[in-house]
Amino acid sequence: MTTLTLVQGDITRQSVDAIVNAANSSLLGGGGVDGAIHRRGGPDILEECRRLRASRYGRGLPTGRAVATTAGNLDARWVIHTVGPVWSDTEDRSALLASCYRESLRVADELGARTVAFPAISTGVYGWPLDDGARIAVETVRATDTAVEEVRFVLFDQRAHDAFARQAG
Repeated sequence: MTTLTLVQGDITRQSVDAIVNAANSSLLGGGGVDGAIHRRGGPDILEECRRLRASRYGRGLPTGRAVATTAGNLDARWVIHTVGPVWSDTEDRSALLASCYRESLRVADELGARTVAFPAISTGVYGWPLDDGARIAVETVRATDTAVEEVRFVLFDQRAHDAFARQAG
């Protein structure tokens, strides 16, 4: 059974097997969690992302999918990049958000990762309402059959931590 842990802090400071990056489809870095992971992880992550773009993901990583690279200078073995959906009040994209968590856990299982740190995917600049994003994250992780022993939700501030705590019970 997977243990859920909630931590308020900086995901780039976590010591885990895999850190999940809320990436953009280009895989070439950006703002928020994505930019922080690339900055702290160093150039090896970007170099591997460029190779992925040159081979399998010429048009970018599709929303809801996940792919792993080295973790560079982070205290982890891998970074699992996943592209969350942008919130829409006219279209239900919750299945895509759930897919980010499921696909990241699938990749973690393929790698043999036992501890995985997730951010609150899509709840920053992509505008997903925090309470709903927390609900989808917690429900999806709990419902996913995985060999991962600990899923650590690393939440940037108290508001996010509280939202996830409400969902995790």
